[in-house]
Amino acid sequence: MPPSVEGRWAGAEWQTPTITIVIPALNEAGQLPAVLGAICAAAPVEVVVVDGGSTDGTAEVAQARGARVVKSTPGRSRQQNQGARVAKGSILLFLHADTRPPEGFDQAIRQILAQPGVVAGAFTLAIDSPRRGLRWVEWGVKVRSRLLQMPYGDQGIFLRAETFHRLGGFPDLPMMEDFELVRRLRKLGRVAIAPAAVVTSDRRWRRLGILRTTLANQVMVIGYLLGVNPHWLAQWYRHLGKLRS
Repeated sequence: MPPSVEGRWAGAEWQTPTITIVIPALNEAGQLPAVLGAICAAAPVEVVVVDGGSTDGTAEVAQARGARVVKSTPGRSRQQNQGARVAKGSILLFLHADTRPPEGFDQAIRQILAQPGVVAGAFTLAIDSPRRGLRWVEWGVKVRSRLLQMPYGDQGIFLRAETFHRLGGFPDLPMMEDFELVRRLRKLGRVAIAPAAVVTSDRRWRRLGILRTTLANQVMVIGYLLGVNPHWLAQWYRHLGKLRS
């Protein structure tokens, strides 16, 4: 029987492929315990926390909960690529440090990647807040993800390690690296969306406000598609956050 995402034969023994979860982090000591706690029941799973120079004990928190910690220059694209380089698993899940995966996420990932024509996937998005306005954000994300096959990084993008490396990993961009990776993946096959939801923090919506965050995200996408320098876009987005705070 040939190798597959669902498993492979090793002599007479059936082995389930390992999923490496890559978590880029920068001063996320407060968020990581809940995220790593949601992962602990999955197997076989490797957790790689890529620290971009934290000063709050992020690395120590991750190590105390069984994660492998590697160092990287800051920047989500670079940190995720560094995590992928040291990953041992044949499947990669890129997870934000403030996002908890759903129960049974490991089984869902293997089942989705085993479907014909599927090259990658992501989860439905749930935002950890009772605010009604965020239910509309979740609905918009669901429509965009399923109709356009365009999930973003906060939904937990997963794919085969071989596919990731063949594409050259995440592009070295200050922002929009997830958007560009998914655009490239769509040229290879289908990007599927799991019905189960990851739960992400509402902190960026609290910082900028729901409407301003939504509009800022759309400006970023439109600007990127129009060819605006991604470094200018990143500077504008950070400046917007500082004005709000």
